[in-house]
Amino acid sequence: MLFKPHTISSHILSNHLNQLRSISSLKVVWRKDPELDRAIENDKRFKLCARVVREVLNEPRHVIPLRYLEKRRQRMHLKVKIETFLNHNPGLFDVYLDRIKPKTEPVRFIRFSAKLQNFLEEQKRIFQKNEDLIVAKLCKLLMMSKNKVVSADKLLHVKKEFGFPDDFLVDLVPRYSNYFRLIGSPGEGQSFLELVNWEPKFAKSVIEHRAEEESERIGIRVRPNFRVQLPSGFVLKKDMRDWVRDWMELDYVSPYADVSHLEQNSREMEKRMVGVFHELLSLSLYKRIPVPILGKFCDEYRFSNAFSSVFTRHSGIFYMSLKGGIETAVLREAYEGDKLVDLDPLLEIKDKFVELLEEGWRQRAEELRLKQEKLRRDMENSATKVDQMSVKETNVDGRRHVDNGRRRAFKDFSETVLQENLCFGPARSLQYIGVGEQYI
Repeated sequence: MLFKPHTISSHILSNHLNQLRSISSLKVVWRKDPELDRAIENDKRFKLCARVVREVLNEPRHVIPLRYLEKRRQRMHLKVKIETFLNHNPGLFDVYLDRIKPKTEPVRFIRFSAKLQNFLEEQKRIFQKNEDLIVAKLCKLLMMSKNKVVSADKLLHVKKEFGFPDDFLVDLVPRYSNYFRLIGSPGEGQSFLELVNWEPKFAKSVIEHRAEEESERIGIRVRPNFRVQLPSGFVLKKDMRDWVRDWMELDYVSPYADVSHLEQNSREMEKRMVGVFHELLSLSLYKRIPVPILGKFCDEYRFSNAFSSVFTRHSGIFYMSLKGGIETAVLREAYEGDKLVDLDPLLEIKDKFVELLEEGWRQRAEELRLKQEKLRRDMENSATKVDQMSVKETNVDGRRHVDNGRRRAFKDFSETVLQENLCFGPARSLQYIGVGEQYI
């Protein structure tokens, strides 16, 4: 015979089938992590303000009638009226009167304040300073993809997650023709960004860089692998502990490696998929990305249909938050408690924006304090005036009564003072609202 028949022992085949079954059948109970949920909650108000700013930024001349913006509240996930939002966040916009059409009555418009315009200029400077980082991120996203090409629409959809400028496709991409090329035709879903040249210096993951740095530091080769840090009190069942231990012993599969030879349901492919998710989250600004957004890239990055189970199956690497009714994948190692410690240089933009917001919140808190002081003075003055009025007294069974008319006059006067000084409507609305209020 020219060729020996190749046979697979029943033992090897059984082990292989058990491996395939084990991945899909392993179940880990989801457990809430209050600190990582708090990290998401802490950014809620800042992100809401950023959405409103972005809505106005997309308008011609960056102005919009206030009533038009009011109609977009649902799209912006804004639970309060636009006018209330403006009162709670002074310093972002100026309100002025203008005509929508030449012969129409003037209506209220909003435009960027001088402080917000200064911030937008500062944002451009930060983007320019970090352009090399943005180019590297964009290259890495393409280098991890199956055919080194990704839909332009999908990249636009994740620009906020990775810190890309709004105009990166029309400004940055053409200036780096040695890396990128736009292909296809204009139109939704018909335009794609293609990698022109493979850049070896970008083909190393965060985990591989970390292993190299550790090897240089201690003088011994360190294997690239994931950091596993289970939350306090979290205990895996024995079969899951055994599976994780064996899985961690497998060689690390780089997200930039060719994996066309790997079976989709193999443990090695699972290792590669976890590596891709780890790298994507590491490249993101906040080291967390909503799962529905990751799901848009199933084809490009070879994710299985049930990819989201990876985040609970590997609970020591990731956390699946359900905060706000949205599944969000969080990279555990990037956080200490509810604080992000793995800081992206592009987060300087967020810091500058938060400074602008906090300045406005302090201004509002001071205005409320002054109104409260004026209210107290007016109430004291009103009490003095009532005391000076001649009060009719009537003795009934030895008891002393103040004329009801005077009481009503005092009550009406007090409520008038409340409404005029605080502009909050009824007196029952008198509550001091501090800078840290959560109204969204």
